Amino acid sequence: MNDIRLPLGDWADAVIHFITDVFGGFFAVVRSVFAGFYDLVDVVLQTPPFWVVILALAAIAWFAKGWKLATGTALGLLVIVGVDQWDNAMSTLALVLVASLIAVAISVPLGVLAARSDLASKVIRPILDFMQTMPAMVYLIPALILFRVGVVPGIVATIIFAMAPGVRLTELGIRGVDKEVVEAGQAFGSSPWRILRQIQLPLAMPSIMAGVNQVIMLSLSMVVIAGMVGAGGLGGEVVQSLTRIDVGLGFEAGLSVVILAIILDRVTGALGTPRKPRGRDKQAPTTDASEPLGPEAERLPAASATA
Repeated sequence: MNDIRLPLGDWADAVIHFITDVFGGFFAVVRSVFAGFYDLVDVVLQTPPFWVVILALAAIAWFAKGWKLATGTALGLLVIVGVDQWDNAMSTLALVLVASLIAVAISVPLGVLAARSDLASKVIRPILDFMQTMPAMVYLIPALILFRVGVVPGIVATIIFAMAPGVRLTELGIRGVDKEVVEAGQAFGSSPWRILRQIQLPLAMPSIMAGVNQVIMLSLSMVVIAGMVGAGGLGGEVVQSLTRIDVGLGFEAGLSVVILAIILDRVTGALGTPRKPRGRDKQAPTTDASEPLGPEAERLPAASATA
């Protein structure tokens, strides 16, 4: 039995070397694009004074949920400034934003495709299972070979690791849209693209935003692993604290990661929650003539607007 061995590792190694030799130029272009995108976001976050960035993020938090979240965001970011981790935190935030945006840009269309095609769903699901169960550090090996040491391998590994919930929740949200609403849109002559854009995507938006939230959270969980391949930021500080056995540095960097995670989680969660329209009475008086017609009747005007 010891002489019987499947050469899966050899095959994987051969595939990576073949890809490197044949598509080396393509991956060099991808590396330049990802690195340029990251540098642009990092400059936007690093160039202004810290208080300007804090005010901007607090304003986003206020818009998303209110003054309580804005106050908590400002206080949390001031704690990061107080432990002298601001520059590292902004580098980490730039990495998370870039990786999350790319992951969402890939996962949402794949989720839509999986929701509209049972064959695509059957093909995509086992791939997502493989991506989620494979240890995250394994992604770094081919990423290092293809993109060399730096922030780009961390971004690529983060995208692969984080995009699965975006695909799953997008598919779940679109498949969960009431079929009667879709049929009403079809009855009024709406095209499939218009039904998707004006009926299915708006109604599935809470589920899609939950997927975006999970993509961002999983991206943050890859910060330390990205730091192992030279991505820097808070992940690099955690790696240094491990090599030096520096408890203080590790606590400060870890606390900064937690603060960023809480802020991003609360903001994206609030953006994904439907808001109650302002200026409407809490309980409108009804009479026999103005009795509500029920949810089925309320859906028809929304569907007719898509015709």
